[in-house]
Amino acid sequence: MLQYACKLCSCRQSIKANKLFILDHHDSLMPYVRLINATSTKIYATRTLLFRKKDGSLKPLVIELSLPHPQGNQLGAINKVYTPAEHGVEGSIWQLAKAYVAVNDSGVQQLISHWLNTHCVIEPFVIATNRQLSVLHPIHKLLHPHFRDTMNINAFARQVLINGGGILEQTLFPGRYAMEMSSVIYKDWVFPDQALPVDLVKRGMAIQDSNSPHGLRLLIENYPYDVDGLEIWFAIKTWVDNYCSFYYKSDEMVHNDTELQSWWKELREEGHSDKKNETWWPKMHTCQDLTDTCTTIIWVASALHAAVNFGQYSYAGYLPNRPTLSRRLMPEPNTPEYDELRENPDGVFLKTIIAQLQALIGVTLIEILSRHPSDEVYLGQREISEWTMDADPLKAFEKFSKKIRNIEERIVKRNNNETLKNRVGAVKVPYTFCIHLAKRVLLEWESQIVCRYESIFGLCILLS
Repeated sequence: MLQYACKLCSCRQSIKANKLFILDHHDSLMPYVRLINATSTKIYATRTLLFRKKDGSLKPLVIELSLPHPQGNQLGAINKVYTPAEHGVEGSIWQLAKAYVAVNDSGVQQLISHWLNTHCVIEPFVIATNRQLSVLHPIHKLLHPHFRDTMNINAFARQVLINGGGILEQTLFPGRYAMEMSSVIYKDWVFPDQALPVDLVKRGMAIQDSNSPHGLRLLIENYPYDVDGLEIWFAIKTWVDNYCSFYYKSDEMVHNDTELQSWWKELREEGHSDKKNETWWPKMHTCQDLTDTCTTIIWVASALHAAVNFGQYSYAGYLPNRPTLSRRLMPEPNTPEYDELRENPDGVFLKTIIAQLQALIGVTLIEILSRHPSDEVYLGQREISEWTMDADPLKAFEKFSKKIRNIEERIVKRNNNETLKNRVGAVKVPYTFCIHLAKRVLLEWESQIVCRYESIFGLCILLS
């Protein structure tokens, strides 16, 4: 009893010290586990508890795997808990538990973080901008570069990626429930929450602190996405503030701009029509409404998309390390599967995760999605220098471009700082996905192509 009390006290102290974090894929996935497990795919809804160490890195402490009760959802879930182990059958079970978490996380990343929260939700803004704002309208000029190729990419996705029987249904664990699950989770989407500072506070990754830079104190000081992202967020915000204040000198000018109001009305009432009555939508009556809205749109369409898309191959190109579906449940003691785990743990692992053909399709997709097109225009750049004739916005954009270049330099310095454990990871791959400038991509492009295809070749050998 004393030992239990000490552990409970230690847990409470860790929570109070902001040292415990959770990767929670339980509640959103649980309604689909029974449906998915009736197919050839077998998954769990997972929760993972992680501990923040002194160096800022996160160590998994416990994984909970949940299945629906066999006698009905009204009886709740059947939960089993697994803890770290390195050797023997316990070590193999821990590896499988982490694989089930990776399966959940891979599907959520691709279907929710990537498709839903960047491609899908931004499409109504693209359509409303093109329909309601003249190409000469200042907000059209501000937003248009960040919508480049979005509609083409989304149309292509609907043809071969997210369509019925398409690539995502073949390679991700939800299978034919992929789009239904994305649609259900969209019900919880809130536009103002997509602002990075709001998102970080909501997820418990930061707290409001007037004595900290930008008024936020990060709970993991060297968490790359937060550190890099906040610099970029506030660079975008400053640029948008400077730009909009040139064209809108008062709140009345925002409120009386008929094109702007038609734009805002269409994207809410038609583009996001099932959320048109939500009270959290900005009213678009003030300059602050306009700048906050445009900052969030640009963030989602640029830096956020870069963070969830361009790192896919680096982190997930080796599918045994990050499988996208599983075919068997955890082996139970006193079963032939458990005995097989003792004798051939690698064989059991490969029989559990995604199959060879699906893996090849999946890794090819990830490699293609992670590519930068040769004609890509990066944050702080414009395709043409004569996009406006107004001197003040041009000067403001020049300052913004310079600030983005300075941020890149600081990111490179942080990545070279060996004391920041989260910057490069165990395999020394630097975190650069919040910002990609052309010179960096061009310098690394040739070597990345070689590494990518060597990895695919190695995967084929492993799974053969």
